[in-house]
Amino acid sequence: MSENIIYCYSGSGHCLNMAKSIASRLGDTDIVLMRAFPEKTDAREAKRVGFVFPCYGGGLPGHVEEYVRAIQIAPGAYKFAVEQFAGYMGCGLHKIDEIVGLDYWNLISNHSTCIWLMPHGLCFPPTSKEEAQARIDRKAMEVAAAVKAFERSAKKPPEKKLFAVEDRFFSQLHPKRTKKFTVSDACIGCGTCARICPRGNITLQDKKPRFGTDCIGCLSCLQFCPKEAINMGKVTEKRERFPNPHVKALDLTQKIIHIE
Repeated sequence: MSENIIYCYSGSGHCLNMAKSIASRLGDTDIVLMRAFPEKTDAREAKRVGFVFPCYGGGLPGHVEEYVRAIQIAPGAYKFAVEQFAGYMGCGLHKIDEIVGLDYWNLISNHSTCIWLMPHGLCFPPTSKEEAQARIDRKAMEVAAAVKAFERSAKKPPEKKLFAVEDRFFSQLHPKRTKKFTVSDACIGCGTCARICPRGNITLQDKKPRFGTDCIGCLSCLQFCPKEAINMGKVTEKRERFPNPHVKALDLTQKIIHIE
């Protein structure tokens, strides 16, 4: 068992990049992906247990709340969380705090990856992609230093009740939006989309992706398609993709990544 465990959900790679940066400074850390049910839920031997995740529609992405409830943490373990968001923090941090009782939490704004709704340039405060990455690196250093020192946040994460309502509404849209997925002639049938889908919602038929209805809206298929052949309606055809430059599609298919 590693001394530290970070549970991470990441759709476009930015949160995984953050988790890796924190882990490299902590040392001896297992990053457990939460894109599907975590491979490891027994964290009772870890001294520090962290959560790194984005804000999705005002709340937690996918089935993350369910996964967090399944994780076993020792009573005396130090618990921390970091959330990335484009415009507002939502209620995700509050939900995780309710479940595990966070000792420390932090936030960082980044470019929007909800490409069907907003261009990635919509970020508060506005910043370039290069500065956004530099900010991730700085924030990871700040968080790691605080976690190493077992610092405690002065306040609990705010509840944000309005965003809890938005979260319930937003999560119901994903199965309906799968009807808007299209695949252009640029598709080369590489299967990246099928391999990276955390729900097994994409299959290849005649070397072309076919989409089911079990979608959680991570849009990894769209962001990491090497030919930008996947779209969700006409609007995404005009919008730039923004997967994290330091994360590959294969990284998101891993269940546990160990950092010495």
